[in-house]
Amino acid sequence: MNIKQLMATATLALIIAHNAMAQETFNEVSYSPKSTTFKLNAPEKPTLRLYDAGLGGKAYKKVKLSQTAPNVWTTTVKGDLKGKFYTFDIGRGETPGTFAKAVGVNGKRGAIIDLAETNPAGWDSDKRVPTRSAADLVIYELHHRDFSMSPTSGLVHKGKYLALTEQKAIDHLRALGINAVHILPSFDFASIDELRPDKPQYNWGYDPQNYNVPEGSYSYDAALPTRRITEFKQMVQALHKAGIRVILDVVYNHTFDIDGSNFQRTFPKEYYRYTSSGKPSNGSGCGNETASERTLMRQFMLESIKYWVEEYHIDGFRFDLMGIHDIETMNLIRSELNAIDPGIFVYGEGWSAGKCAYPEDKLAMKANTAQIPGIAAFSDELRDAIRGPFSDDTKPAFLAGLPGMEESVKAGIAGMIAHPQIDYSKVNYTKKPWADEPTQMIAYVSCHDDMCLVDRLRASIPETQYDEETLIRLDLLAQTAVFTSQGVPFMLSGEEMLRNKKGVHNSYNSPDSINEINWQNLKEYPQVLSYYSGLIKLRKLHPAFRLGRADLVRKHLEFLPVQEALVAFRLKDNAGGDKWKNIYVILNGSTELRTVTIPRGKYTIVCANGEVNESGLGEMEGGDVMVDSQSALILHD
Repeated sequence: MNIKQLMATATLALIIAHNAMAQETFNEVSYSPKSTTFKLNAPEKPTLRLYDAGLGGKAYKKVKLSQTAPNVWTTTVKGDLKGKFYTFDIGRGETPGTFAKAVGVNGKRGAIIDLAETNPAGWDSDKRVPTRSAADLVIYELHHRDFSMSPTSGLVHKGKYLALTEQKAIDHLRALGINAVHILPSFDFASIDELRPDKPQYNWGYDPQNYNVPEGSYSYDAALPTRRITEFKQMVQALHKAGIRVILDVVYNHTFDIDGSNFQRTFPKEYYRYTSSGKPSNGSGCGNETASERTLMRQFMLESIKYWVEEYHIDGFRFDLMGIHDIETMNLIRSELNAIDPGIFVYGEGWSAGKCAYPEDKLAMKANTAQIPGIAAFSDELRDAIRGPFSDDTKPAFLAGLPGMEESVKAGIAGMIAHPQIDYSKVNYTKKPWADEPTQMIAYVSCHDDMCLVDRLRASIPETQYDEETLIRLDLLAQTAVFTSQGVPFMLSGEEMLRNKKGVHNSYNSPDSINEINWQNLKEYPQVLSYYSGLIKLRKLHPAFRLGRADLVRKHLEFLPVQEALVAFRLKDNAGGDKWKNIYVILNGSTELRTVTIPRGKYTIVCANGEVNESGLGEMEGGDVMVDSQSALILHD
């Protein structure tokens, strides 16, 4: 039995064990016009309170729930309660429970609605976009406000879900060529006051409150519980019609706080990890961490993920600080999703923000990626080898022509798999391959949680502060490594417009003036969008760049001899059935013109001097090939 068969057998055993010990589902409110049933997992008898409004006023009715199983309490209230609101209370403060599917303004009370009435016209025929292989994905990470808030965007629905339904937004995404939008946390989070939608407020949303309800501030009426749900579905529907997948950023690793959280007010201490001294563990860096290995939290995550897939037709999930979650739970999630649609993509940050109160070898850390088949992790190896370390914004790397990062770049190009031509002893953050398949690695050079690429270049390479030509040249070179990697390519929204955030590294609550994308840059720097879209088109049209399997990568990806700050490789023998026999990619981070030797013959140039054209930019002879400084060259025979 090979390792993959062993993993499959172990996962099946986990599912059987999980099903055997699982309590009833978290479906806390079941509505019908004749009656509504409420259910809660709690250690003590809860009181149900019913309200006419989502905020303010006194409860018009109180009901004690009855125990139907260990720690399971239920009650049924007769009559049509649609439009009413509710809370549970076991004596620790009122809460909408852990699994509210609709809430009032600011998420303090659950809302009783008919979910079927939230479906936009044609929702029943909306389908997830089919995915043949994760290698085919091109992911575009965006924040709702960043994307649409600037007056230069020309979008009507500024800062709202509906911005992504507008034709201009759809046309831009299609012109760029991406096929998956990763939306930053869009569940109900705690830091924005939904009562004051006109007040300037900003947050990335990594402060969870109600995990299974769309955030109200991105809707036009947070006080109307159904509206945020309908508008979220309209967004998904519009993107699906355009052939674009929707990936949801999920933050199950911590809550906004402990004592005020729905978890703690429902079942104290069951959802969190604690140190040996009894204090809350803080692997998230936010004051707490959840305990995915415990029955209630594990079950909650499984049910929540399935709910977003089934109710909102979500195509994938990005797990914030995935390294806090245990391996068993992540494998269960992958198995549950496989039963629904194996094409649903799952990836996350393969690290934590601090030490967790759980053994590291049992956590979904990047080093343990081989134990979570079908789940990917971000490669900080490639990111930092290209542009410099996350820990020091001023320190450059490959893009500055510095030697020593060549093996790290090669590992990222291969997808962090074992490859006979990669010396992992020289790779920056890992000394052995951590991915079994290239689709388990996310290739990127920037994301929301860091400087954007332009700011990073300006902070680390002084010349780019006054020389715009060099800035653009290095920007394009960086993304060439990303889009020719055998991993899954990922980009931050606005990079195709030469976005900047005025040098702010951690802009989680910076104003729109810092975070918003300046769409005017499309007119000022058209060559940047042209290059990005050209790279994406090249990747889509040529399977050699997205082989998807480690054995094929080892067979067809051949590295040429490295030079200082230069990495070159060949995708050979019609890799993946490609119509091009041999493709050469040369990434020259050096400040000098370099010579690379390839076999003699006639070649077509498809990328050079800041231009990409799949049909060809010209022809050249093989032999000693000259590669301009700080640029990429791609050619084929």
